[in-house]
Amino acid sequence: MASKVQTDATAALAGLLFDGMTIMAGGFGLCGIPENLIAAIRESGVKDLTVVSNNCGVDDFGLGILLAGGQIKKMISSYVGENKLFEQLYLSGELELEFNPQGTLAERIRAGGAGIPAFFTKTGVGTLVAEGKDVREFDGELYVMERGLTADLAIVKAWKGDAEGNLVYRKTARNFNPMMATAGKVTVAEVEELVGIGELDHDAIHTPGIFVNRILKGAVFEKRIERVTTRQKDAA
Repeated sequence: MASKVQTDATAALAGLLFDGMTIMAGGFGLCGIPENLIAAIRESGVKDLTVVSNNCGVDDFGLGILLAGGQIKKMISSYVGENKLFEQLYLSGELELEFNPQGTLAERIRAGGAGIPAFFTKTGVGTLVAEGKDVREFDGELYVMERGLTADLAIVKAWKGDAEGNLVYRKTARNFNPMMATAGKVTVAEVEELVGIGELDHDAIHTPGIFVNRILKGAVFEKRIERVTTRQKDAA
């Protein structure tokens, strides 16, 4: 069996990218995003992408660089408040947006990875979220049907991984990454540390290697802070 370990992000994406594809990208804001894989997608020039991600980075970093390159046709997201270009493209009609409550987006991805085509939730009933969707009554309460999400490619970021693709995420960088790893037809993971098989604590593995097709050690991680907030020092 061919090794899952790739030399770099470009090699890890070789043969996987095509115009019009759907890509899931892990991360929350700028936390836990696959920086190197996003950069490689930017360099590839692939276009007309549908991207499933909590948000779309910021104007010059993360998924924002794909927006700036005109490569994204549609976003399926739950939060878009930190990217001015996103706002401009959406309001001008150049970017499609499928807006989701955050918990609904997370469950749509989890459901897709679990082979569940649809589910019912109370979130969004009676709002624009429910327009055009099947609404049913269960035990006297109304629920809206949401479809599970899958993608041609899932790109995720982990703290540690091994050659089998087993992954461990660090703290809040775990966010959307584990569920997206299960929902891509092909999943590519970039890690900060690539360790030997058997070095990871079996009970600490968050994503089993069965879900990961290719893995690479990221070359550089900038790890930007999206918004720095500090409290005032005491006058004393």
